Amino acid sequence: MKIGLIGFGKAGKAVANVILQNPDFSLEWVLRNTKTLQLASAKEFLGISSDDPAHIFSQQNIDIHTLFENHPVDFIIDFSTEDSIYTYGKAASEKGIKIISAISHYQEKEQEFLKKLSENSVVFWSPNITVGVNYLLFAASLLKNIAPDVDIEVIEEHFKAKSGISGTAVKIAETLDIDAESINSVRAGGIVGKHEVIFGFPYQTVRLVHESISREAFGNGALFVAKNIKNKEKGYYNFEHILKPYFFNDSQNAVSS
Repeated sequence: MKIGLIGFGKAGKAVANVILQNPDFSLEWVLRNTKTLQLASAKEFLGISSDDPAHIFSQQNIDIHTLFENHPVDFIIDFSTEDSIYTYGKAASEKGIKIISAISHYQEKEQEFLKKLSENSVVFWSPNITVGVNYLLFAASLLKNIAPDVDIEVIEEHFKAKSGISGTAVKIAETLDIDAESINSVRAGGIVGKHEVIFGFPYQTVRLVHESISREAFGNGALFVAKNIKNKEKGYYNFEHILKPYFFNDSQNAVSS
């Protein structure tokens, strides 16, 4: 399966690293919003031996339609900025290229645009693409259903320079139907990302914790999504659509056995 990667910052580089070492996928190109490293190769930059082309192109110097025509891909994985979807989205959708967006924050305008694009292709969006965080979300939802009146607090920890509340923490709060005031943020050092959901019962406490040890976790998550949506019909998807069958299939198998 051929992949085009949008964005080559810290997360983008980590994702490229994972793709280049996975034999089931080929990193065809990286599109970044700078002329730096133009015409270079991501595999050379990262020092990885791979047969993937992994060309690096600049948004300023290549037309998106020309890029798709000369370097066709099955998937686009987006780790850039929320504005980038307007650069490639329409052209990708018209060609039926599947879109996997891992942008942390999208405003309502961008979310509506993604849904519009999904009329012609498969579009997936998650503010956090790691499998572990989304497993945490699912498990937390199940516990909230069991104990709807339990006290819930969310703690999110990230590197010192990260601004604003993490999109993942906001998603957790929305999923569990709790106020944003219940989100506690910590900014220190080089923490990649840690999310903790605390359930406070009268005589006990349950804590669900997920920690990203390396940004390569984003790459593993993106490829997990790609494998699970490759045969999907056009439409708008999130992690719930992917994970729910695993949960229910396991439950059904347990009951039947």
